[in-house]
Amino acid sequence: MQSRLLLLGAPGGLGDVASRRVRLLLRQVLRGRPGGDQQRLEVRLLHSGATDSGETVSIGDVSYKLKTPKNPELVPQNYISDSPAQSIVQHLRWLMQKDLLGQDVFLIGPPGPLRRSVAMQYLELTKREVEYIALSRDTTETDLKQRREIRAGTAFYIDQCAVRAATEGRTLVLEGLEKAERNVLPVLNNLLENREMQLEDGRFLMSAERYDKLLQDHTKEELDAWKIVRVSENFRVIALGLPVPRYSGNPLDPPLRSRFQARDIYFLPFQDQLKLLYSVGANVSAEKISQLLSFATTLCSQESSTLGLPDFPLDSLPEAVQILDSFPMMSIEHALQWVYPYTLLLGHEGKMAVEGVLKRFELQGSGHSLLPKEIVRVERMTDSHGSYAHVTIRVAGKEVTIKVPAGTRAVNQPCAPDHFIQTVSHKQLLAEMVQSHMVKDICLIGGKGCGKTVIAKNFAALLGYSIEPIMLYQDMTARDLLQQRYTLPNGDTAWRSSPLVSAAREGKLVLLDGIHRVNAGTLAVLQRLIHDRELSLYDGSRLLREDRYLSLKEKLQLTDEQLQNRSIFPIHPSFRIIALAEPPIVGSTTQQWLGPEFLTMFFFHHMKPLVKSEEIQVIKETVPNVPQEALEKLLSVTHKLRETQDPTAQSLAASLSTRQLLRISRRLSKYPSENLHDAITKACLSRFLPSLAQSALEKNLADAAIETNTEDSLEPELENYKCEVVAGSLKIGAVSVPVHNAHEKMKVPDVLFYDNVQHMVVMEDMLKDFVLGEHLLLVGNQGVGKNKIVDRFLHLLNRPREYIQLHRDTTVQSLTLQPTVKGGLIVYEDSPLVKAVKLGHILVVDEADKAPTNVTCILKTLVENGEMILADGRRIVADAANVDGRENLVAIHPDFRMLALANRPGFPFLGNDFFGTLGDIFSCHAIDNPKPHSELSMLKQYGPDVPEPVLQKLVAAFGELRNLADQGIINYPYSTREVVNIVKHLQKFPTEGLSSVVRNVFDFDSYNNDMREILMNTLHKYGIPIGAKPTNVQLAKEFPLPEKTFMGYWIVGQTGNGMQKVLCPAETNHVDIKGPVLVNMEKYPIEKHEARFLSFTEECTSWKFPLDEVNLICDIAVSHENGEQTLYVAACNPVSLYFMNMTGKNGFFVDFFDIFPRMASGSWRPFVTVAPLGSPLRGQVVLHEEQSNAVLLLDTTGSAIRRLVLPTEEFTSKKSSWWSKEEGETYRMCKEFSHKNWVVFYKQTGNSLTVLDVLEGLAHTISLPINLRTVFLVAEDKWLLVENETNQKYLLTKPAHIGSEDTGACQLYMLKEELPSTGFGVTQETEFCIPDKVSSDQLSSENLTSAVGQKIASPNRILSDENSHATIVVGFPDLMSPSEVYSWKRSSSLRQPSVTSMTMYTGKRTNATPRHNNCVTLTHTNQVVRILPPGEVPLKDLYPKDVTPPQTAGYIEVTDLQAKKLRYIPVPSAESLSPYTAWISAISDTDALLAEWDKSSVVTVDMGGRVRLWETGLERLQQSLMEWRNMIGQDSDKHVQITIERDSNEDVSDPKHGKEDPDNMPHVGGNTWAGGTGGRDTAGLGGKGGPYRLDAGHPVYQVSEVEKDAVPEDVKRAAREMAQKAFQQRLKEIQMSEYDAATYERFSSAVQRQVHALRIILDNLQAKGKERQWLRHQATGELDDAKIIDGLAGEKSIYKRRGDLEPQLGSPQQKPKRLRLVVDVSGSMYRFNGVDRRLERSMEAVCMVMEAFENYEEKFKYDIAGHSGDGYNIKLVPVNQIPKNNKQRLEILKTMHEHSQFCMSGDHTLEGTEHAIKDITTEEADEYFVIILSDANLSRYGINPARFAQILTSDPQVNAFAIFIGSLGDQAARLQRTLPAGRSFIAMDTKKIPQILQQIFTSTMLSSI
Repeated sequence: MQSRLLLLGAPGGLGDVASRRVRLLLRQVLRGRPGGDQQRLEVRLLHSGATDSGETVSIGDVSYKLKTPKNPELVPQNYISDSPAQSIVQHLRWLMQKDLLGQDVFLIGPPGPLRRSVAMQYLELTKREVEYIALSRDTTETDLKQRREIRAGTAFYIDQCAVRAATEGRTLVLEGLEKAERNVLPVLNNLLENREMQLEDGRFLMSAERYDKLLQDHTKEELDAWKIVRVSENFRVIALGLPVPRYSGNPLDPPLRSRFQARDIYFLPFQDQLKLLYSVGANVSAEKISQLLSFATTLCSQESSTLGLPDFPLDSLPEAVQILDSFPMMSIEHALQWVYPYTLLLGHEGKMAVEGVLKRFELQGSGHSLLPKEIVRVERMTDSHGSYAHVTIRVAGKEVTIKVPAGTRAVNQPCAPDHFIQTVSHKQLLAEMVQSHMVKDICLIGGKGCGKTVIAKNFAALLGYSIEPIMLYQDMTARDLLQQRYTLPNGDTAWRSSPLVSAAREGKLVLLDGIHRVNAGTLAVLQRLIHDRELSLYDGSRLLREDRYLSLKEKLQLTDEQLQNRSIFPIHPSFRIIALAEPPIVGSTTQQWLGPEFLTMFFFHHMKPLVKSEEIQVIKETVPNVPQEALEKLLSVTHKLRETQDPTAQSLAASLSTRQLLRISRRLSKYPSENLHDAITKACLSRFLPSLAQSALEKNLADAAIETNTEDSLEPELENYKCEVVAGSLKIGAVSVPVHNAHEKMKVPDVLFYDNVQHMVVMEDMLKDFVLGEHLLLVGNQGVGKNKIVDRFLHLLNRPREYIQLHRDTTVQSLTLQPTVKGGLIVYEDSPLVKAVKLGHILVVDEADKAPTNVTCILKTLVENGEMILADGRRIVADAANVDGRENLVAIHPDFRMLALANRPGFPFLGNDFFGTLGDIFSCHAIDNPKPHSELSMLKQYGPDVPEPVLQKLVAAFGELRNLADQGIINYPYSTREVVNIVKHLQKFPTEGLSSVVRNVFDFDSYNNDMREILMNTLHKYGIPIGAKPTNVQLAKEFPLPEKTFMGYWIVGQTGNGMQKVLCPAETNHVDIKGPVLVNMEKYPIEKHEARFLSFTEECTSWKFPLDEVNLICDIAVSHENGEQTLYVAACNPVSLYFMNMTGKNGFFVDFFDIFPRMASGSWRPFVTVAPLGSPLRGQVVLHEEQSNAVLLLDTTGSAIRRLVLPTEEFTSKKSSWWSKEEGETYRMCKEFSHKNWVVFYKQTGNSLTVLDVLEGLAHTISLPINLRTVFLVAEDKWLLVENETNQKYLLTKPAHIGSEDTGACQLYMLKEELPSTGFGVTQETEFCIPDKVSSDQLSSENLTSAVGQKIASPNRILSDENSHATIVVGFPDLMSPSEVYSWKRSSSLRQPSVTSMTMYTGKRTNATPRHNNCVTLTHTNQVVRILPPGEVPLKDLYPKDVTPPQTAGYIEVTDLQAKKLRYIPVPSAESLSPYTAWISAISDTDALLAEWDKSSVVTVDMGGRVRLWETGLERLQQSLMEWRNMIGQDSDKHVQITIERDSNEDVSDPKHGKEDPDNMPHVGGNTWAGGTGGRDTAGLGGKGGPYRLDAGHPVYQVSEVEKDAVPEDVKRAAREMAQKAFQQRLKEIQMSEYDAATYERFSSAVQRQVHALRIILDNLQAKGKERQWLRHQATGELDDAKIIDGLAGEKSIYKRRGDLEPQLGSPQQKPKRLRLVVDVSGSMYRFNGVDRRLERSMEAVCMVMEAFENYEEKFKYDIAGHSGDGYNIKLVPVNQIPKNNKQRLEILKTMHEHSQFCMSGDHTLEGTEHAIKDITTEEADEYFVIILSDANLSRYGINPARFAQILTSDPQVNAFAIFIGSLGDQAARLQRTLPAGRSFIAMDTKKIPQILQQIFTSTMLSSI
């Protein structure tokens, strides 16, 4: 029966179903029989006698004669199994054939230990000695041939494996040929082919035949003298390698390949494998095993590799089955995950494929109840050899006990270890790890900061292991892993075993931390250690697995000492490795470290992030008193971020690792008042995140109800933030800590530091963390004072510091120890890092981001675990308890701390992302530039003599530049360092102008036009006149004022006219107050622009407020209070008020639409005047609407409005409503004394006055006997009235308090205007003219004297009317005697109405004249200022003949009575004007209104909402001009002379004038001539001892600034023509008309800046990818520290140099990134283009994409599609037809335009998005971006936003973004709330679209390098 069975199964396993069924059945039957299974079914291996003494081994028909080995300890042991599988026997037979032929063989096949095992079995069978070497990328020629060692001062050569094998006749096993670098292996070519080789020490290896031939002619001595050595005829080479290209590595060199015979050693055939598994897993059902194997085989098939699935590690199956054998109830699927962690390895498609196969073989869904739950107990077994433990694990309700290796220490019970919080998932993970530990080494995979190290330590403690942590880093070599060279004290070279090797011998648990960083080629040297527990070291010693060691010991009958003398050591049976790694990045080309080779080495356990409840448990048990509410919020945000697919959120979640959360909790528990929002933003370093990530974070925090602290926005005072050292303790802010007592005083930094609030706050924050024992990381832009803050911090703490600065070439060695050679010995000097650790100093790591991150990551073990291995074999350990007496251990001093400083991550800093890799082991602090307040106070200390306005300008300008840098508009973040340098310069050289000093900073940008433009604009905005010349003074042209004329007298109330005075009764009522009603005050930012940036004019500042296009300005007023001015601007369509405080940055806007509705008929035109009140009613304003006489009181501080009902209203006609009175009734308000809180109202043509006293709430009504036309309040108690029809003037005097007891009635006097007597009697030819403005205060006596031209002191008033520039009434109103009237007449009267209008408006002339006459009297400067329309201004005198006068809003006419001059200053025309021109002309005859600003300046507001300040006073102008010139610098144009002062040793004779040279030639020196330069005794320049300086007028030859700038005109012209010609030529080439070129230019120029910025970033991406790496083992270059000893021994290739690394062969090609832009070309885009230019902006965006990506096609492949009512995929730019030139680009833009003009209406945003996301992934790419532009009014088309959100995130591979062009109220904002954070943008202002695109590109591209 059995023999028949054998026939079925043996030949190549024909596994048809029937035979398989029979075999399975039989097996079940045989299983019952004792030993039935163990009978050797297929013994094809026939021994032709006992092997020990006999001669031959035959395999099948091939036989081989054995020889007795010379060194039996080199023969492999225990490799052959009792019953080798048939396929193996076939391989062995083939090997024997080749061996007999004397050929070298190459065993090729998939990764795994099988090939090596076949080779070793063969060598064991044939009793051959073996020389084994694992090749890695660090293998060099010396490792193969000969290495130099120094013994007793002499260097000599020691043969390495290849040479030893050749001379001794051994077999050389080379493993991993694909790992060796390209030109290493050809060294062996000749040895392989002809068995010849020339050695370094002069010997020559020669093949056995030739040597034997030579021996026939020569003696052996002769051959020895010739240094010829015989290669043994038994020498063979067995090479083991992977097939490249299927696996990664270097392909075989053709000449090398041709010298080998190959044999494919594929995985064991199905049958053999099945049999093997059956034998291992007797308890597992046969069906399960065969399904398991079928699954594995499927994944190794050719088809699955085309899917990109890594091979399934078949060699790990026996171990998996072994576990299942102990736990038959466990789910197989779960065990498979350990062997083949496909969920981590593969992308979405791969996972689906694997799960499909699992289903197929019914392995899936075997339930989670079958997982191990926890470890119940651990018991130590005391066995005779080795240490084992019994571990009991609970699985599926049962307890199973297994035997596992254990360490040498006492075992712990599962619940014992402190500091470890048991959570459910961790218990389970530990149980699983123990299961794997039973059979194999473990690799623990988990994100950073999730507790891998903690779990591993706990695992070790559980099983009594000592841990050997080994931190791996990227440029680690194989030598660093195994053995390093060092020198003995006598100068000999020797090898020191690495911690890994000593741990293997002592049976420790090795933690390989960061195995994902190491190059796969380096790890290859560990494969044999992991698979076979065997290792060959560089010094020739071997480590063997314990059973092999023992059987060797038995066979050879040797003691341990004897074996050790032969360099053979056992590996302890308890030795195990746990590798810690971060998960591979799925789909990334570079970080896919978990390859097929790696899979064979370990069992993989994925440490999943904690679920929320567990994380809360961990945090609460670690930090017991953490505030509960804060913790909940913190975790909800964290888990929300972790669960999203969005890469931005993922990267944020990475900075909120468990480790970071614990740190935040510790801080919150210590400082409960701490703000959670700050803590999170600090942990994520949100200050420096790209804008997308920042907004995503903010949105998530807002969703979790985590708010910022509102008080924080106000800047705290320095008083609250003092740092002081009191009684030995330092207190900063609210935190105090004892001051350290330092021994090394000289290492405590001491630095010039000016305290300011912000740095205090930062230091307080740092101190909080310092007290908690954290290591700190300070991140910030350059020059924000990171070093200063740290030094100051340490100075205050009195801590000594060690300083280390990293750079590109920092290596791990240079961070820890510096090797140097002294007297032939290698001496290691401690680096600052080691010193700080030993002595407890503070280590300051500066520029931490400049070193490669693979170097800095060794800091992690130091900071985290307090462990680190140094290059000289010493190690740093955390607790001193471990040190006791063991040498080579350094304990970390408890005071040791690390402070790392780094620039912020991302562009334009070219550092590495230190924060990204190591951020979560430090407590991070973002250091920002100081806030304006702090910065100003700091600069004052640097430049005490620099005028404060200059400092303020600098602070403001730099503040704005930093904002621009944050928005990504400019690349360079200007910092405090630059400002401080400017201030220092100004302090030292005060005469130099600011504008020239700032160039010290900005000249870097002078060649980049975009940048220069932004800088200029910003600096000019704050009035830093960069680029101005001191000669550019453009003040207005002056005209002489006409002579004054004496106009006669004003006579008040003289008798003779019969009417002396009339008493006017007054009655007093209370004011009825309605309200208050709260009003909404909107805040808007003000951007002030200094006007004097290039030239000096009267205008000093301007800004604009957001006025509606249709709105009109109808009144302005300025309130002065404590030196602060507030400007109020009233607008009347709709009625609204704008007001702004002049020192602030914000203005406010109040809309009164609900109080004054806009009438439908439009006939009612409201007209509002505004009167600001003074203290104690400061901030309150009276608004008066002139037609309805409505009086409102607005409280701007309390934002409430009240209506004041005046008593006069009661008897006005109560028509329908108070704003629809008939036309023509006008009420006026006199507000001259509104700052005293009273105003006067009167009705034009009415006969009463109402005095409103706001403070008292009273209204006094005065009845008059006349009908009024206008009223001027010339003094508080004297008012000038003008009668309506006759224009007769009256003076009303009123008592101080109306309504008080002494009811002194008001008295009305008539005022006669008497002309000077002309001798012809009084002619009444002049109609009384009405003044436009009468001043309410008087000229000072000096001003009056200079105006009138005679010394005089008297009350006076200055007034202005349409006939005169100015009129002074001397003596009025206080003196009752006649007042003299002096006037400066105009040549022609203003506003002369035409005849027609006179007739039309008889008696109603009020309506023809505008309400505002725009006249201001500045009594302080003796000026009358008014705005005139251009028609009233002598334009032909102002401008030269051929110059057309510019468009203006009017001219400011300044009548200066001091200088007797007239000046006309043009007011630039408004940027936009309301269409209601008739209404404007009713308000004012110019497009601007005027008000007094302060004593010597005025303010104008034009109808477009631009406010301008003008200085008119001459003194003020002169002072400003001085300041302005100082800013530019006086001496920038002076001739500069260089003088060198020498002591000429000649004596000075008597000073004399010297001879005058008749020809006046220039003379230098000589003691003779007058007027020389640099002589002695004679008069001249720069000489020595002459009587006086004399300059004979010789120019000092230096091109003056002005001449330099003036490039000759013809040169300019030539350049212009040349450019023009080139342009024409270019157009001709691409057949583009000039008109087209201009059209294209319109789009292109609009986005030029964004294109530029994007291209800079793309260039940098490219540059970063091309960073050069170290190439090691070079013959020239810099000395490689790691090879100093090799250098001592005299080797050549001990240098390293920078070079471009060839990409590792077989590593995947870099694929381009794919971008698809989907633009909206629907009809609505065309329709609304007129409103907000949305179509044009989209065209600009498309233009920007096309221009920015030009010439980057190999990195970015883009295409552009459109969507509209016609369809969802309108191809605009197909992916392979990228437009090459402007013409093609314009065609695309035209297509967009035309399509949207003629397409159907409808919306396909969703379909377009969906199609784009699905379609883009059909092509392989590195990353996918889809950007949708849409103006989709989603609700209008009935589209659900949630559906849109779902589509945007439908494919996690694709980064999809949507930009909505919104103009539909808050709809867009509502939509954005439903869409995922950071994925949707709303461009309310279409100008932002290109900027948003730029943001998307920068933040996503940068994250992906």
